[in-house]
Amino acid sequence: MRLYHNPRCSKSREAVALLRENGIEFEEYRYLDMGVDPNDVEILSEIEGIVRTKDVIGEIDVSQLDLKGLQQLLLSQPSCLQRPLLIHNGQAVVGRPPENIIKWLNNQ
Repeated sequence: MRLYHNPRCSKSREAVALLRENGIEFEEYRYLDMGVDPNDVEILSEIEGIVRTKDVIGEIDVSQLDLKGLQQLLLSQPSCLQRPLLIHNGQAVVGRPPENIIKWLNNQ
């Protein structure tokens, strides 16, 4: 279980706290330092609204990207990734609000 985490993001910090409070073990993955893991990009690119369009650098119309273009964007500009994100068993959920992560895990 991997949590894409940005320590500067309050929602991301809340997600870390919720997971710990619930005794859930996870990998804290600092994607701004490490980039998007190539093994996760396919899962992440399937999530609607995965890109924070205001954080995209350059004149890229995210709505016009095909799947490969979206994956390339996530790999080249990890800062535009929604956060926090939890990946578990080949699926992912955006933690906005962070309680979505716990609800999602309870329904797995």
